[in-house]
Amino acid sequence: MSSVSLLSAHSYDLPLLQASLQQLLKPLGGIKSFVTPGQRVLLKPNLLTGSRPTKECVTRPEMVYCVAQLVKEAGGTPFLGDSPAFGTARGVALANGYGSIMEELGLEVVEFQGKRYSHDSDQFNHLRLSKEAMDADVVINLPKVKSHVQLTLTLGVKNLFGCVPGKMKAWWHMEAGKDSDRFGEMLVETARAIAPNLTIIDGIIAHKGNGPSNGEPRELGILGASGDVFALDCAMIELLKVSPSSIPTWAAQKRLGLTSDVADIEFPLCHPIQLQVNDWRLPDKTMPIDFGLPRIIRSTFKHLYIRLVREPLKIS
Repeated sequence: MSSVSLLSAHSYDLPLLQASLQQLLKPLGGIKSFVTPGQRVLLKPNLLTGSRPTKECVTRPEMVYCVAQLVKEAGGTPFLGDSPAFGTARGVALANGYGSIMEELGLEVVEFQGKRYSHDSDQFNHLRLSKEAMDADVVINLPKVKSHVQLTLTLGVKNLFGCVPGKMKAWWHMEAGKDSDRFGEMLVETARAIAPNLTIIDGIIAHKGNGPSNGEPRELGILGASGDVFALDCAMIELLKVSPSSIPTWAAQKRLGLTSDVADIEFPLCHPIQLQVNDWRLPDKTMPIDFGLPRIIRSTFKHLYIRLVREPLKIS
């Protein structure tokens, strides 16, 4: 059985958050179960945008700071990376208050570069993914609990879409069109390919309503962690009392035989029922995967995609 650690946590104060994270990871064997000396460790936050720093739609710098400290204590070398919807990873990080921790920790920020990788899947025989994520010794996924106007919820699996280079992310929105099932399966296959060693989800202050960016902060007071990103998402869906079938990533992981049932998960600390939220706010309305963009823009991305997928596979 996969193990998911859940606990109640209410503060981003660094000493308190550090203690909460240590308590959270203890049943999973602590950070040293995931990081050994000398390893390069990618910290993959949600760096969606630099334009709404007070709306809690990105991973908090305090979370990254505390996890980076744990990685360093285990002898690893943390570095930060993402592929934001707009702007650079460094620019979005700075806009969201990461500057001081980047300086204090000497935290390298990488801009993801795409590379084509073969993938064992009936629907996707290759994926274009971040070379930096695929080459990292360890990937620690650091999502935020958020509602999402296209996918109902964005949790651990969806956060790994940030390991797809920016132009390719735009293509996938166009390619899937209004087919949320196909888009959800692509997200799940991306998560399988990245295979994060550890996912720690921040629900201390979440983002409700019309996310991923246009909602509002919501205090939940919850942290979760697991080596199985699919199990962690499943637990959070149960905790938020959202219909699983309304979430394309959950539906896809169920079809693919990945963890999708709370009964198949071990909870060494709190069970989702103990932390259950009765009034989580979902989006007021949903949007199609392709944002309803005009045909000429879709055509532009189609030609871009053709150029990208025909690029020879380079072995480095």
